[in-house]
This record gives sequence, C-alpha cells and structure tokens, in this order.
Amino acid sequence: MGSHLLKNPKIKRTLFTSTFLSSISKSIHQIPHLTNNNSSDSTASTSSLGSSQNTRNPRWIHQNYLVSSLKIRSFSSQAVTDELQTTDGLTVDQITASQWPILDETEGDWRSHASAVAQSIQLIKKRLQWKKLVMRLQMLTMQLNKPDLWDDPVHAGKISREHGSLMGKMKEVNGFERELLEHIDMVKLAKEENDGELELESLKALLKMRRSAKEKELKAMLAGEHDPCSCFIEVQPGAGGTESMDWASMVMNMYKSWGQRRGYGVTVVDEMAGEVAGIKRATIKVDGEYAFGYAKAEVGTHRLVRISPFDSGKRRHTSFAAVAVTPILGDVSAQVQINESDLRIERFRSGGAGGQHANTTDSAVRIVHIPTGVTATCQNERSQHQNKAMAMAVLQSRLDQLEMVRQAQMNAQHTQSLTDNSWGNQIRSYVLHSYRMVKDLRTNYEVSDPDSVLDGDLDDFILSYLSASMDKDEDDMC
Repeated sequence: MGSHLLKNPKIKRTLFTSTFLSSISKSIHQIPHLTNNNSSDSTASTSSLGSSQNTRNPRWIHQNYLVSSLKIRSFSSQAVTDELQTTDGLTVDQITASQWPILDETEGDWRSHASAVAQSIQLIKKRLQWKKLVMRLQMLTMQLNKPDLWDDPVHAGKISREHGSLMGKMKEVNGFERELLEHIDMVKLAKEENDGELELESLKALLKMRRSAKEKELKAMLAGEHDPCSCFIEVQPGAGGTESMDWASMVMNMYKSWGQRRGYGVTVVDEMAGEVAGIKRATIKVDGEYAFGYAKAEVGTHRLVRISPFDSGKRRHTSFAAVAVTPILGDVSAQVQINESDLRIERFRSGGAGGQHANTTDSAVRIVHIPTGVTATCQNERSQHQNKAMAMAVLQSRLDQLEMVRQAQMNAQHTQSLTDNSWGNQIRSYVLHSYRMVKDLRTNYEVSDPDSVLDGDLDDFILSYLSASMDKDEDDMC
C-alpha cells in the first residue's frame, strides 16, 4: 500500500491496530515455548542456555542456531497459510461467492475491480494447485526440522531450495491477496469519512491490481520446476523425403522467429542439410527466462498439407516433422553426472556452406554416451573446442531429460519421443491447400492465417495449450 494513503491518522490507527492485534493473538498461540505443554522444554532450554560450558562450545552454538532458525521457518510457514480477511471479516472466497458484477475497466466501480482481482487470485491458486502446494510445503518444513538433514548436504540443499521456491510462490500470492483486502478496507473507510481523494486513490490502486492480475495468471501457468530454464529445440523430418525435409526446415525457421519475437537469444547448435532442400535434422538453443516453460507446449508431431513445390504434377502432399524440447538445467547439483570414460568422441569435417575453414578441417564433433546411446552433434561453431563444448551442453541436457522422464515415469510434461512421427500422433495441422488454416488438435484452437504462424506468431497456441493443460490437471485431482 502506498505511503501517501496512510497520511490520515485515523487510517493509520485503524489498520495498524486491527492488523497488529490480530497477528499478535495468533502468534502467541503458535510459538511453542509460550504454551503450557512445552513449559518443561522451556525450563530445560533455559537451564541449558545458562550453562557457561555450553555457551563456550562452538558446536553447541551452531546447533542451537540451526534449531532456532528452523523453528522460525516452521512458524513462518504456518503464518503464511492463515486465511486473510478485511477488518470486517470479508475474504476472497466470499467476494467471489457474492458474484459482484464485473464491468468494463473504465467503470469506476470498486466492487467490479475487486471481484475481477478475486477471481484472478482463485485462478492463480487453481493453477498452482494450492492445496497440494501447502501440503508439500508442510512436508518440506518437517524434513528441514530433522536434526540429521545436513548429513547429506546434496539432499539437504535440494530440500532447502524447493522449500524456498514454494514459500516464495505462496508469499507472492498471499501478498497480492492481502493488498486487495487492504484496498477494500481503504475504500470502505474513505466512504465512511467522505474522503473523495482517498476513495479515488484506492480505486486507482484496485484498477492497477486488476491489470497486473493477468500477468500473474500467466506466470502461474509456468510454475513447473524447470519452466524458468532455457532450452534446446530439436526438429526432425518424418517419412516423405525432400518434401518432409523442407517442412522440417520451415518448422525450425518458425521457432527461430518465435524466439526472436520474444527477445530470446537463438543459436543454431547443429544442422544437417538435406540433399535437395530442407534439413535432415536441426537443433537450436533458445536462451531466456521461461523459454522451456513456453516451448514445451510445442513437443510432438506437426503436420503440413500443401501443393508440393517438388512435385511436377502439382499434387497435394502431407508431410510430418517432429519437435522435441529439453530444458537446460541451471542447477548443477540437479544434473546427471557424466563420466569421461562413458563417452566416445568422434571428429569429422563439417558439412554445408561455411567459412574458408568450414570444410577443410575436422572441426565438427559428435559425442556418444555409451551407456545410453544418446548422441549430440555440433558443427556450427568456429573451432573444434567450441563445437565440443556445445555438443557436451546438448548431451547434458538430453541426459538430464532422460533422468527426469525416468523419475516421472514418462510424465506427459516432458519431452516425447521423436519416433512417433506419422499419422495419428500429430498435435497441430497446418493446411495451405485447398483452404488455409492452422489448428491445434489438442485444444481445437485455430486460426485462418497460417503465414503469420509460420512467421513465429505462436503465443496464442502456446497459451491455449498451457491453459487447457492446467485445467486438465485440476480435473484429474478432483
């Protein structure tokens, strides 16, 4: 809440008193050493604290510091999940249940703004799977309270990071909810005091929240563990020879344009040209925040229907191209460890057009992970050293993805295989003849301008799929 809204002494007194007394009353009952049941523990703790021998022991000081911090963490986890309400007891759920009409943003109706924001908060909680998130947070808090947690530093670090991530999400949503309820209190108080200036300021604040709520709804769709990561996008043609290779090239160019539209860094990692046209395979690196969160919606087989430019009879052809997306994990501790002895590194001359040394030196690198058979190739960098480094990054990403798939038991959120590249497995159809349309077969979302889609305008398809996936996950939990 802005400081300019708290100039009125009555406003400050009312909000401070109600909020402070409410939090104090809850805190008194939640702090363990203030309850009768723990009086013996409190006495023992006091006795131990008074021991000069203990207080001089660094190990004792460190252990008691950890115990104190964990108790505080447990207390904060409980406090952040308490139900929020206005000074007269109004909650977000009650606002939604009241079904206040949602009018146009230009209408100066505070109930309309409040109702829109309340619905957004409920949608955000639904997408974050709020009840599941709270239960997971409580379980992680219990694990953090175990005295032997740090016997395994790697596991402890993973638990601590997940706890911090979930706590951050919860605090952000609760902070947004608290802000809404505070502004409602302000509006009501302004009406009681006939303070037109304060009422106008509160209305502006509610309108600002209403507009920012849409961005928060979108962010809630990208709440997966690896969604914030950069990623690799790989495209391979299906059966069909030159026609499919040309289609695969069009799909790869579509993703290059999409990444550039979003301001991501796009780098070609590997590309093998077809004999006549198109590509036999290609991989690009898309570097930017939430690149994987968005691009994962594109995993699957893409189908093209058009009059083939490679058919002298001008007949209609159907072609397929498969897309795979793998995240680039920023957390080194979460990556699969690769042993040098498990690698077979092959060097060969790069193909295709290039600089004066492109086809005269063995600068291209292919790395094979022998235990799994996973292969990564790079030939687009200037030197063998750079090609090897990039190929290792691709290999690391693919092995990490295999491990995630194994742990999730082939969870549909992760990359699907590139082998099912034919009829019956496509996710989207691009029809250029005899009519023009692009249709997502998972959501039925469609547009009649395929040129704009092939030029990288994919956001509506991606958001439609992510939204439908969230709704499906919520239905499965019910």
